[in-house]
Amino acid sequence: MPDPTPADQLLSAAAELCAGLAPLQFAAPVHTVYNPLLYAHRPYARYVRRFARCGIDALLLGMNPGPYGMAQIGVPFGEIAAVRDWMGIEEAVERPAVEHPKRPISGFACTRSEVSGRRLWGLFQERFGTAEAFFTSHYVANYCPLVFMDAGGANLTPDKLPTCERLALEALCDAHLVATVRAVQPQWVIGIGGFAQKRAAAALDHAGLHSVRVGTVLHPSPASPAANRGWAQQASAQMSGLGIWS
Repeated sequence: MPDPTPADQLLSAAAELCAGLAPLQFAAPVHTVYNPLLYAHRPYARYVRRFARCGIDALLLGMNPGPYGMAQIGVPFGEIAAVRDWMGIEEAVERPAVEHPKRPISGFACTRSEVSGRRLWGLFQERFGTAEAFFTSHYVANYCPLVFMDAGGANLTPDKLPTCERLALEALCDAHLVATVRAVQPQWVIGIGGFAQKRAAAALDHAGLHSVRVGTVLHPSPASPAANRGWAQQASAQMSGLGIWS
């Protein structure tokens, strides 16, 4: 039997992660939790099978899905136009088992833009031209696949969870990150924002993966005043400063 491909390894790791996440419970203010690896598995799996490869320069790591990106279509930072038109991915998306009335899932029919994803993929498209050229040496993943919402539908980030809930979640997500690193074997893990950098450093250190370097770039969120002042230029300078981009 041939050795499993990086895509095989990532999809197996995602299934194991989902199995571990299933029994977790989250108290208020968390009201609803989405796992797009389940209901948006088809586009996620196509993303993995099309673009995951071994021996890349950098694994870029986000925190968790945005409400109009990965939450809708399963692809990290999934600005729909970029995923559909630049990556060539469009697949059917199901519905979460429990859906928040203020955060409906409409998949590729969603008309809202995921600003962080638009900025991120827009930079990569401008610099590399084609998705194939970018993914030859890069891969993009999220540390945590879950979307947390309060009763009003507002987004809640994993770092704001109570300590006991956060530690249980991080144990599973750390293990999944280590499996991802072993599958794609990057020289660098680049946290997109400080939270992802911190978790990557802790997970890789615990696993003894000391040869993989960890860095960070500014998160492209429109909630960040710094990101609203020329995010692409700042992120490019940070990647160049690390020696990843020349």
